[in-house]
Amino acid sequence: MSEKEITERIMEDDEIHKKGGEVSPALISIHPLEESIAVAIGSELRVFDLVGTKPVVLHDHAGGPSHSDSIRSICFGAKGTLFASAGDDKLVKIWKVDSWKCIRTVSSEKRVTAVSISHDGLFVCLADKFGVVWVVDLNSQGENQCPVDKSASPLLGHYCSIITSLEFSPDGRFIVSADRDFKIRITVFPKKPLKGAHEIQSFCLGHTDFVSCLAFAFSTDDSSQGFLLSGGGDSTVRLWDYLSGSLLDTCDIGSKLACNGDKSKVKEDGCSVVTDLCVCHNGSLVSVSVQSFHGVILLNCNLIAKTLSFSMAIPIVGNFIPTSMATGNNSDHLWMVMGASGLPSADPNVMYPVRVKVIAGLKKFHSDIEVQNLSILKDDDIPGSKDSLMVLQGSLDVEKDEDSLVHTAEALKTAMRNLLIKRQYSVEKREVRKKSRNDRKLKRKVV
Repeated sequence: MSEKEITERIMEDDEIHKKGGEVSPALISIHPLEESIAVAIGSELRVFDLVGTKPVVLHDHAGGPSHSDSIRSICFGAKGTLFASAGDDKLVKIWKVDSWKCIRTVSSEKRVTAVSISHDGLFVCLADKFGVVWVVDLNSQGENQCPVDKSASPLLGHYCSIITSLEFSPDGRFIVSADRDFKIRITVFPKKPLKGAHEIQSFCLGHTDFVSCLAFAFSTDDSSQGFLLSGGGDSTVRLWDYLSGSLLDTCDIGSKLACNGDKSKVKEDGCSVVTDLCVCHNGSLVSVSVQSFHGVILLNCNLIAKTLSFSMAIPIVGNFIPTSMATGNNSDHLWMVMGASGLPSADPNVMYPVRVKVIAGLKKFHSDIEVQNLSILKDDDIPGSKDSLMVLQGSLDVEKDEDSLVHTAEALKTAMRNLLIKRQYSVEKREVRKKSRNDRKLKRKVV
């Protein structure tokens, strides 16, 4: 094959990969006290006040731009006073929850893949596609003094590997970052983070494919004795002692579902990627979403025995595959959302649906109690009733959107893997790609 033919093939492969990777899953996040809930779909941020049972109007008039591309990460701060959103438009927007006013817009050099707020609410950390974690000091300036701020400081790096998840430890002492190269890094969050984080506590190594999500399991009575959970492209959920980096237990989600009669749903096309984790019920219950499973999986996390065990799979009727999950502190509800933006379509005006569902009964759940204690709430029984669904989903016409849900479910099976998995090239293709690198082109022009 000639060099020209190889180049054409590479360009064709890159275009196919780009189309699949641009799909952006819908995200959901809930206030720690379940006072409000937010859903992000594409560049749109939808928020509902669960206490006042009314939609929230976002006040983004500080002078900075609004989100113009897919939002890739959203989160509430531990105290519930701040909310952050970030994504492909290289913007991080920080909001005050009491007024839902944007108090800071930070511009990143690269697309942002993850965002997290320190427990004291003084710092916001963001991770980009180049593998760098940046930190923003919220006390460095007054509100509205600089609508678009580029003063984020580098905190740490993952050496050109896409960072997929970013979390602060329950006690706020550490910041944990995971990447597509199977690594989880535990870093001491310094007292002066603007000068960088130079002390690595440990690495949690054991995943055999990209790490997609992180969560902490800890007792609310003692947040210092927590453990780290991780899920990834190798179909496993792993329990870690993050202080030492020791692997405590592993649960193979794909094989557990196959043993429970769901092999056809999970192993089809090889898509059994763990896409999200949500810790409930005082750290003892872990909800897991899998890329091709229509429902959620529940795991028991024994904080004393330091074990992780499969409890049950909860199927959800219809074409519902959660793309994101959330729960409040000591809440009885598990909130789930399904949806995606950027799906390939012949009609550019087609709007793909967002679906929100809630599982209730988490406080009553125990490993030796039947699944009847858990229930998937009907629309009228969801907190905020149909008013909240109208805001978060944008529609209540489920039957009308059924065909679109099927298409969404199919697209989501491969979207994340296309985005995160490293592509392998032959030696011949690698040499051709090197010649077409932008920095090489620039050098040739200079010469």
